[in-house]
Amino acid sequence: MVPLRDDNPVSITPVVTYGLIGLNIAVFVFQLGLSQSGLDQFFDAWALVPAQLTASFQGELEAPATEWITLLSSQFLHGGIFHIGGNLLYLWVFGNNIEDQLGHVKFLIFYLGCGALAGLAQWGFDPSSAVPTIGASGAIAGVMGAYILRFPRAYIVTLIPLIIFFTTVRIPAIFFLGFWFAQQALFSIASLSSETGVGGGIAYWAHSGGFVFGLILGPMLGLMGPKSRQPRR
Repeated sequence: MVPLRDDNPVSITPVVTYGLIGLNIAVFVFQLGLSQSGLDQFFDAWALVPAQLTASFQGELEAPATEWITLLSSQFLHGGIFHIGGNLLYLWVFGNNIEDQLGHVKFLIFYLGCGALAGLAQWGFDPSSAVPTIGASGAIAGVMGAYILRFPRAYIVTLIPLIIFFTTVRIPAIFFLGFWFAQQALFSIASLSSETGVGGGIAYWAHSGGFVFGLILGPMLGLMGPKSRQPRR
């Protein structure tokens, strides 16, 4: 299932959502200009590597404080066109409504906070992993968690493949996002038996953790405040 848009208008121009999309694209274009060795060095410096974060906690790195920066910088790194394309599509569909509800500044704090906490969730379940954790999906999962809490009845126009052709259907957010979270939770549990703590190269604990933190942080920042309105049916 691929979300195309929602039937949930906004009253502002979501400049932070647009800015985050633009920054992610700019970093990805920069990555494309690097050689493979340069890209490996770039990821080593700016991706979240759980083993390195653990070493920083234990004082085993020369500059342990700088390792914390990767909880933020890793959110803007991506491993390929489908990785960044999928993430930014979800941010495009769900981010504007949460920015409309929280306001620009609070939304940025919310987004980055969910991404950082999602990274810590992944680290917590596999602190010795040397596999870099990259991507905006933990932060966007937080946006999705906030969305299902505030706009459960909003309809998501969804593209669904049916063998040899595609069709679109309108699915309530509570079912679309609830199904997505159930998948991530199941894959997270299954990844516990993996040697790397990830499944198929995907950090499922960051997805699940980001979604849960979105449910928690959203109301703390005013998600359920009076600006909320019912989605168009």
